[in-house]
Amino acid sequence: MSTLKSDEIVRKAAKAGTVIPGFNIPYLPMVEPVVKAIKDCNSFGFVMVARLEWEKFESKSLESVAEEYMKFALSEHTRLHLDHIPVIDEDNRRVEYMEIIRRAIDAGYDSVMIDGSRLELGENIRSTKEVVDFAHGAGVPVEAELGAVLGHESGPLPPYEELFASGKGFTDPEDARRFVLESGTDWLSVAIGNIHGAISAAAKGKQKIAARLNISHLDKIYKAAGIPLVLHGGTGIRKEYVMESIRHGISKINVATAIRQPYEANISKGINAAQDAVYEAMLDIINKELELKGSAEILGQSQSCPK
Repeated sequence: MSTLKSDEIVRKAAKAGTVIPGFNIPYLPMVEPVVKAIKDCNSFGFVMVARLEWEKFESKSLESVAEEYMKFALSEHTRLHLDHIPVIDEDNRRVEYMEIIRRAIDAGYDSVMIDGSRLELGENIRSTKEVVDFAHGAGVPVEAELGAVLGHESGPLPPYEELFASGKGFTDPEDARRFVLESGTDWLSVAIGNIHGAISAAAKGKQKIAARLNISHLDKIYKAAGIPLVLHGGTGIRKEYVMESIRHGISKINVATAIRQPYEANISKGINAAQDAVYEAMLDIINKELELKGSAEILGQSQSCPK
């Protein structure tokens, strides 16, 4: 049994030159195949839920996800992470984020994320520090976000090539240095060309934009921040960019669209068919896209993985 905390695991991954994937749960039945695939591949990963996934999908609540997760949790292979809890959400509404963070820690989440990226820098730092002070008091590490990782907003995005070329919304390295120093966050989600999968009813089933990553900009952020960095919106980014990002500071990568869409495409055939589709997608992501077969060996575990 592994007793390592989430922050220790992410830092071990960084030292080993690998990455810890996080898999979002917009539908409760996805928990079982996600955990099964991670275990069967002798890999390690976070099972995650974001506020928008119980507000706009069918994960019900953070407590419901925790309860479902506890049925299948394997300490050698998984931890439970609270993803995006915004201060201002994708619909420009203020959120009672501290109440949600408290609920998550009470429910047994191993790490939490506060997202103040829609705030100006000083307010983002203040909000993040409030969460850090509370969570660290309970022994729980914190992820924060700096820069604009777009995609969750209800309106259309500007043309992607225009966004990438301009660097609009990219995390500023000097802001990152100040942010980490003043907030005390453990991990930092950054914007370097990555985007979230769309969540609007009209767009959520469409193929995601094939994003690129500005690796030289990432390197500057990592040198300035000095802590593990997180890549949100992992689905759709070309493999060579993802693998290079791991060599330049990315220690956690979030995957949502690539496992959500197979579930939605097969649910009309029944829950078992949808779960099978998630499991197969997970094997492909772990084995081929991220090359993480056997990654749990960083925690001293070893077993075979299905091909």
